[in-house]
Amino acid sequence: MNSFSAIAASVIPNPTPVVPAEAGGLLTVLNWASGIGLVLGVLGVIIVGIGMVIQLQRGEGAQAIGKLGWVLMGCIIITGAAGIVRAFV
Repeated sequence: MNSFSAIAASVIPNPTPVVPAEAGGLLTVLNWASGIGLVLGVLGVIIVGIGMVIQLQRGEGAQAIGKLGWVLMGCIIITGAAGIVRAFV
Protein backbone atom coordinates (compact mmCIF):
# COMPACT_ATOMS: atom_id res chain seq x y z
CA MET A 1 0.00 0.00 0.00
CA ASN A 2 1.50 3.34 -0.97
CA SER A 3 1.35 6.46 1.17
CA PHE A 4 -1.55 8.00 -0.81
CA SER A 5 -3.69 4.93 -0.23
CA ALA A 6 -2.85 4.93 3.47
CA ILE A 7 -3.78 8.60 3.82
CA ALA A 8 -6.99 8.18 1.80
CA ALA A 9 -8.04 5.16 3.85
CA SER A 10 -7.57 7.07 7.09
CA VAL A 11 -9.46 10.17 5.88
CA ILE A 12 -12.45 8.66 4.03
CA PRO A 13 -15.27 7.84 6.45
CA ASN A 14 -16.88 4.43 6.38
CA PRO A 15 -20.35 4.86 7.91
CA THR A 16 -22.34 1.84 8.96
CA PRO A 17 -25.84 1.68 7.45
CA VAL A 18 -28.66 2.10 9.93
CA VAL A 19 -32.27 1.29 9.12
CA PRO A 20 -34.60 4.09 10.30
CA ALA A 21 -37.07 3.12 13.01
CA GLU A 22 -39.99 4.16 10.78
CA ALA A 23 -39.02 1.58 8.14
CA GLY A 24 -39.90 -1.40 10.34
CA GLY A 25 -43.57 -1.36 9.37
CA LEU A 26 -42.77 -1.01 5.68
CA LEU A 27 -40.38 -3.95 5.79
CA THR A 28 -43.04 -6.05 7.53
CA VAL A 29 -45.56 -5.23 4.79
CA LEU A 30 -42.95 -6.06 2.13
CA ASN A 31 -42.20 -9.41 3.76
CA TRP A 32 -45.90 -10.29 3.90
CA ALA A 33 -46.52 -9.15 0.31
CA SER A 34 -43.54 -11.12 -0.94
CA GLY A 35 -44.60 -14.25 0.93
CA ILE A 36 -48.21 -14.02 -0.24
CA GLY A 37 -47.04 -13.38 -3.80
CA LEU A 38 -44.83 -16.46 -3.74
CA VAL A 39 -47.63 -18.63 -2.36
CA LEU A 40 -49.97 -17.38 -5.09
CA GLY A 41 -47.22 -18.02 -7.64
CA VAL A 42 -46.85 -21.62 -6.51
CA LEU A 43 -50.63 -22.06 -6.67
CA GLY A 44 -50.56 -20.57 -10.17
CA VAL A 45 -47.92 -23.07 -11.28
CA ILE A 46 -50.01 -25.92 -9.85
CA ILE A 47 -53.14 -24.66 -11.64
CA VAL A 48 -51.26 -24.30 -14.93
CA GLY A 49 -49.85 -27.81 -14.44
CA ILE A 50 -53.34 -29.23 -13.96
CA GLY A 51 -54.46 -27.39 -17.08
CA MET A 52 -51.52 -28.81 -19.02
CA VAL A 53 -52.43 -32.36 -17.98
CA ILE A 54 -56.02 -31.84 -19.11
CA GLN A 55 -54.93 -30.26 -22.41
CA LEU A 56 -52.37 -33.01 -23.05
CA GLN A 57 -55.14 -35.58 -22.82
CA ARG A 58 -57.02 -33.60 -25.46
CA GLY A 59 -53.90 -33.19 -27.61
CA GLU A 60 -53.51 -29.42 -27.01
CA GLY A 61 -50.75 -29.39 -24.38
CA ALA A 62 -48.38 -26.93 -26.03
CA GLN A 63 -50.77 -24.01 -25.52
CA ALA A 64 -50.38 -24.06 -21.73
CA ILE A 65 -46.61 -23.52 -21.84
CA GLY A 66 -47.18 -19.81 -22.50
CA LYS A 67 -49.34 -19.55 -19.38
CA LEU A 68 -46.60 -21.18 -17.34
CA GLY A 69 -44.15 -18.57 -18.60
CA TRP A 70 -46.46 -15.74 -17.51
CA VAL A 71 -46.87 -17.23 -14.04
CA LEU A 72 -43.11 -17.67 -13.60
CA MET A 73 -42.48 -14.11 -14.86
CA GLY A 74 -44.95 -12.83 -12.28
CA CYS A 75 -43.09 -14.67 -9.51
CA ILE A 76 -39.80 -13.17 -10.66
CA ILE A 77 -41.26 -9.65 -10.71
CA ILE A 78 -42.77 -10.01 -7.23
CA THR A 79 -39.57 -11.26 -5.61
CA GLY A 80 -37.39 -8.84 -7.56
CA ALA A 81 -39.52 -5.83 -6.64
CA ALA A 82 -39.48 -6.71 -2.96
CA GLY A 83 -35.70 -7.13 -3.03
CA ILE A 84 -35.16 -3.82 -4.82
CA VAL A 85 -37.36 -1.92 -2.38
CA ARG A 86 -35.59 -3.53 0.60
CA ALA A 87 -32.25 -2.41 -0.84
CA PHE A 88 -33.37 1.22 -0.98
CA VAL A 89 -35.04 1.34 2.44
